[in-house]
Amino acid sequence: MKKTKFLIISIAVAFLAACGGETRTPDYQMSNANRFDNTNAVNTAASPATQNLTVTDTPARIKEMIAQRGEQDAANPTLKFVSPTEGATINSSTVPVRLSLGGELKGYGTGKDPQTGMGNHIHVILDNQPYEAYYNLNEPFELRNVADGEHTLRVFPSRPWHESYKNDGAFQMIRFTVKNGGADTTKPATTNSGQQMSNANASEGKEMQDSTAPAVDKTKPLLTYSRPKGEYKGEEADPIMIDFWLTNAKLVGDGGEYRVRYTIDGAQPQFIDRWQPVWLAGWGAGKRSVKLELVDKQGNPVENGGYNSTTREITVVK
Repeated sequence: MKKTKFLIISIAVAFLAACGGETRTPDYQMSNANRFDNTNAVNTAASPATQNLTVTDTPARIKEMIAQRGEQDAANPTLKFVSPTEGATINSSTVPVRLSLGGELKGYGTGKDPQTGMGNHIHVILDNQPYEAYYNLNEPFELRNVADGEHTLRVFPSRPWHESYKNDGAFQMIRFTVKNGGADTTKPATTNSGQQMSNANASEGKEMQDSTAPAVDKTKPLLTYSRPKGEYKGEEADPIMIDFWLTNAKLVGDGGEYRVRYTIDGAQPQFIDRWQPVWLAGWGAGKRSVKLELVDKQGNPVENGGYNSTTREITVVK
């Protein structure tokens, strides 16, 4: 019996020694020396598939599209609101949106290719909801079932792969009020084509605010979330682009005082220090959470009506 107990204890000690002989740093942890370098890997352990994200170059398919577009990528398109106008009060839950496109277009114009489903377009954002793409400025675009109250409307021109133009005059924002509109508040706002403009339970809008305008100050730094959004599959599922619009703010890499912090699936945050798209490779299949925040040099959040911190949920299909 003593020999048996001794044998059992010896095996147990050996097993514990084998398991505990080395202390491993979790894969998602990074050294302090590298935490501010957004070219390092971002590791996540999100269900259902783990992923190891790294910043990568613009995909070859996008570079080919750029080469075929001639001078368009060097354009400086500008937008103006025709309707609604700043401060307007609208006595209807249906809000017609009319925009005027100008500037140095160099061939830039809106429209969708019927075969590819792609084309230049305008991103239209009601309050802080996911944008809807407006492809043809010659056709009506309406916001329907807009709830009573004050709202913000933001617009900016985009390329076919949803990268925004970032020149002066491209971005426009107005505030308007719906009064006695009669909207059904149990249902989301939509466009006239049926696309949802507000829905807190939508698959592409985790942690979205109600579709009413908080006290956003036009004169203060403002981050407008653009991409990623929705579902990604096929060649679009990897890499995936992060893109946004900045107003009244310059990032530290461009000589300014701010940074954009992005967090994927709640993992360790990374930073963007130049105002340009960031392509991330290494996505795993499943639902993914993407959070963009505007912060100062010390990493402190920059507040502006709640719009400078936005989280979206996307779906990666592989």
